[in-house]
Amino acid sequence: MAKLDIIKAEHPVLRKKAVRITVFDRKLHALIDDMVETMIEAPGVGLAAPQIGLSQRLIVVRLPDDEESRQEYGDQAGVVYAVANPKIIKASRKMVEGVEACLSIPGYYGDVDRHEEIVVTGQDRDGKEFRIKARGWLARVFQHEIDHLDGRLYTDIAKEVWRARDEDAGDESPRGEGSRQSAGSPEGGEAVPE
Repeated sequence: MAKLDIIKAEHPVLRKKAVRITVFDRKLHALIDDMVETMIEAPGVGLAAPQIGLSQRLIVVRLPDDEESRQEYGDQAGVVYAVANPKIIKASRKMVEGVEACLSIPGYYGDVDRHEEIVVTGQDRDGKEFRIKARGWLARVFQHEIDHLDGRLYTDIAKEVWRARDEDAGDESPRGEGSRQSAGSPEGGEAVPE
């Protein structure tokens, strides 16, 4: 396995609609393994193929599995989800606001409204179709990563974006959020609701 380079918000691939995956082979398996390693080492809770410069509809997701996370997320803590061609087929009407960050936009956080519960369909590393019911933080992470596949960044839909404190920069977890000094979107977009 190899740690991959994560591209930053200015890279044009992050603004493209990613291409559907049609070949499920050893090369894809190796890519998934490398993406999981990269996500964990970053550290982050999700990673989409466009974030490593590949315009492919592939995401990996893993909630932390430390003691506090196991208490908060239960059985979802530490589970690795690798999903090719993910699609949200059902979403709750209830929206919840939460703090998000992104490995491609280090040093920033934003308040984003997301569906509280979703159902995602996709394919595993061998092309077998499956379904995931997600709620809470897991649902938020899936929505964030699927947005990447459609060329959308959380800063595009955030109510507010702010710079993290230096010691928090690069941490994708909202637990270490910095001061709420409103900042413009780091890639030049608007940091207010659209």
